[in-house]
Amino acid sequence: MNTSWLPFNYQPPQDLLKNRIILITGAGDGIGKAVATACGKHQASVILLGKTVRKLEQVYDAIVDQGGPQPAIFPCNLETASPDDYLQLVDSVEREFGRLDSLVLNAAWLGSLTPIVHYDVHLWSRVIQTNLNANFLLARESYPLLKKSAAANLLFTSDVVAQTATAYYGAYAVAKSGCDTLMRILAQEWETNTCIRVNSLDPGNVHTNLRRQAFPGEDARTLPSADSVVPAYLYLLGAAHGLRGQVLAVPTHTCGKTSP
Repeated sequence: MNTSWLPFNYQPPQDLLKNRIILITGAGDGIGKAVATACGKHQASVILLGKTVRKLEQVYDAIVDQGGPQPAIFPCNLETASPDDYLQLVDSVEREFGRLDSLVLNAAWLGSLTPIVHYDVHLWSRVIQTNLNANFLLARESYPLLKKSAAANLLFTSDVVAQTATAYYGAYAVAKSGCDTLMRILAQEWETNTCIRVNSLDPGNVHTNLRRQAFPGEDARTLPSADSVVPAYLYLLGAAHGLRGQVLAVPTHTCGKTSP
């Protein structure tokens, strides 16, 4: 993964994302929550997408309390959502906001750390649906709204296991690898006739629920917080105007760790 494009100590201006409309999946917890809160702080109108309304409401309150624009909440379970659900979501965003400046595909589900020959077939389908198919559908249906922006972003969340094909990561690693490939395809297809920048970002080892599921015995105090990787997301959303088609990793000076 490439770190040369990302600054080590990026300090975003307060109005970096002023008047920007940003939709973030998995916005109720972990990195999604941290990025959503930071985007609101930097004056973006944030669309919070997740499956737990209570968590989304807490992020909503945090953004409002810090003086950010009023966010919007869109409850959605990516595992069970149908293509029509995504169409309705995009229609709602268009009615309320008119366009979309950034789509951050952050939501993820580990599923199970299991040898392939023992991997439950039903679970495999659910993990692929959540981590790959849902991102394809959201990107596809959001395309007309992203085209309306003067400087749009589509940002996937990657993982080093997509590159290393690490044993036992099964459907999760396959889905993440598929997302990186999908990102590169979209970057090429959209570069010639749109202003949409498409990239992937691996946040590295961060204290999140997904990390805890993968390493239940790990001391969480040794890991950086989700807030530590926020500057990299803000840079890609608001400052990296010429960057396209890259699988990037948060610089280790920023987060303190790299992915396993």
